[in-house]
Amino acid sequence: MEAAADVVHRQGAERTTIADIARAAEVPVGNVYYYFKTKDELVAAALAEHERHLEQLVGHLGRLPGPRERLKGLVDAWASGRDLAVRYGCPTGTLAAELGKRDPGGLDVEAGRVIRSLLTWAEEQFRELGRPDPEGLALTLVGAYQGMSVLANALRDPGVMDRECARLTAWIDSLEAA
Repeated sequence: MEAAADVVHRQGAERTTIADIARAAEVPVGNVYYYFKTKDELVAAALAEHERHLEQLVGHLGRLPGPRERLKGLVDAWASGRDLAVRYGCPTGTLAAELGKRDPGGLDVEAGRVIRSLLTWAEEQFRELGRPDPEGLALTLVGAYQGMSVLANALRDPGVMDRECARLTAWIDSLEAA
């Protein structure tokens, strides 16, 4: 599943083959076919891996003392992944955009569910801060990450990530508890 997530992120779902996944996982192609009969099953596995990584991240962030520290920790995690984002974009966001071009009601819904879980987590942090409109603030935060990932990738400029993450951290610090 890790190999599927990595290869799909780097190549995109449409360009990835089961043989690519097998090569990345260093296993025979037959082993991959045993678990995943179709490319869509591999893409679903990649999404599950993205969700697992997100769950690990928010689990780690949950050990921080308060919502402001947790939100800033999320931004720090985005900043630490800047080189990958510059080269390939946000793992889940780029996959969601690609899947969104397919017929609706399939894996695009699953990708949206993974992104929704991040939005829900961020909304909970803003709510714990006592901020009005926690849903809107969560959209602003996650939307800023998606935007900076797209721009950093398009411009091949890691400075975009650095500047925008610093801006988001300052914004989070500026939010007063309601």
